[in-house]
Amino acid sequence: MYWTEDANKENKLKVPEDVVDLSFKLDCKCLTNDHIWELSQAITEILPWFADHPNTGIHQIHGAESMNGWNRPEEPDALIHLSHRSKMTIRVPGDSVEKALELEGKELTIAGNSLNIKKATVKLLSFYEVQFSRYVMTDADMDDEEFLQKAVAELKKLNIPPRKLLSGKTQSFITPDKEITTRSLLVADLEPMEAIRLQETGIGEGRLLGCGLFVPHKGIKHAKES
Repeated sequence: MYWTEDANKENKLKVPEDVVDLSFKLDCKCLTNDHIWELSQAITEILPWFADHPNTGIHQIHGAESMNGWNRPEEPDALIHLSHRSKMTIRVPGDSVEKALELEGKELTIAGNSLNIKKATVKLLSFYEVQFSRYVMTDADMDDEEFLQKAVAELKKLNIPPRKLLSGKTQSFITPDKEITTRSLLVADLEPMEAIRLQETGIGEGRLLGCGLFVPHKGIKHAKES
């Protein structure tokens, strides 16, 4: 028998810096479950250009109760307790990093909770073949099959052949205008530049509310097992 491991495609390519994540350290004890709308408003007030750029996004902040994003408190005003390791991450164009660093040192009040933004670290996107979005906007009455078909259509718009998709838990959060329903989505078996393109562009609506943003995730086999 002759057997070799799969080639490591990441070693042959350089990760582009057109879009990156900025991960800010925080000084914040807790946030409400539905914090993302107020956080988005506060960030775009400091960075007015942020809302108008197609490659920006705000990742929802997760704490001890939300674990890896599959579970979170059900009540909108339930508290998510944060540790010193908790981060606030935003997705920005590479040429706008310096402008986005204006957030460093700012103190925000989010639903009555004080959030102090500390030093940021630039994180490149990932070539990893499995990408995961905790929140993809969907209609409240859309079933799993309809959701996946819509995701397939979105991937095709990005010239990404849909090979392996796995939907997860449906969740919702409230904004002043409406209640938003989301479903998690795992996309597997991506080529390196497909993974980058998916992270740079995302799918669906709501980037400033943490929706449609993808991050690398462990393999689809592990996801099925869990």
